[in-house]
Amino acid sequence: MDTATDTATDTAISVRGLRKSYGPHVVLDGIDLTIPQGTIFSLLGPNGAGKTTAVQILSTLIRADAGEIRVAGHDLAAEPDRVRAAIGVTGQFSAVDGLLTGEENLRLMADLLHLGRARGRQRIRELLARFDLTDAARKPAAAYSGGMRRRLDLAMTMVGTPQIIFLDEPTTGLDPRSRRTMWQIVRDLVERDGVTIFLTTQYLEEADELADRIALLSQGSLVAEGTPGELKRLVPGGHLVLRFADADGYRRAVPHLGATSCDDAALTAQIPGAGGVKELRGLLEWLDAQAVEVAELTVHTPDLDDVFLTLTKEPAR
Repeated sequence: MDTATDTATDTAISVRGLRKSYGPHVVLDGIDLTIPQGTIFSLLGPNGAGKTTAVQILSTLIRADAGEIRVAGHDLAAEPDRVRAAIGVTGQFSAVDGLLTGEENLRLMADLLHLGRARGRQRIRELLARFDLTDAARKPAAAYSGGMRRRLDLAMTMVGTPQIIFLDEPTTGLDPRSRRTMWQIVRDLVERDGVTIFLTTQYLEEADELADRIALLSQGSLVAEGTPGELKRLVPGGHLVLRFADADGYRRAVPHLGATSCDDAALTAQIPGAGGVKELRGLLEWLDAQAVEVAELTVHTPDLDDVFLTLTKEPAR
């Protein structure tokens, strides 16, 4: 069995040495990315960091200056048409035509993709039901709420059954309920259809909630990549909070734990630490050896806001 072929098959997007400049201004400076199929990947960074340029290159809208790029198994430079056939793009600003009904918007997309009358109608029915738009199918899209328009926009992207979707700011302007509905739709696309999502968002909570892996882009370079949990452990500020079962154990243990703060009334102590498995195991083994009973242990880690502010820089003005 060809291992290289298997690896390529399991990879939705592979980027090596991606570079892009506009005159003397370097926008992307040697980016490397590997995104597995059937996952949600989020690219974060300050405005001007190069996120939009990266998405434009990967979705064939503009050319890279250098780099080896494969999208859905196809060489981006040599096979752009095959890449376009395998991807969908849902931009920050809705592509929905407000004068057409929801059904007509989907029919227009089906006609553009040459699905044929019977297949197109079947696909439209499926998508209207899936995105909870059946009751509103014959209403003008201009009458839709923000959440309905975003669902219709994503449904239009799904008409062609893309393998990879570039999803830009999917919940901008939505209320909390509509945002959570959209999050579940995105998860379902991955879990039910095996779609790969390339997500860009300014809502760090959204990336934390959805993404399997996150990359941070700063001034054209990747400064960190990992799971949300891995990224949070890169910055200081993590700590453990122990609540002891009795006052005797609290008094005996606290002097030996290096606590930064204590509450004698609540029998709690805050201890610096990232909360890693090895660290927790060592702490619990020590407490057990001292016959100290803990009623509750809570791990507090920095959030993605802390990571973002610590690792990224504002673009030069």
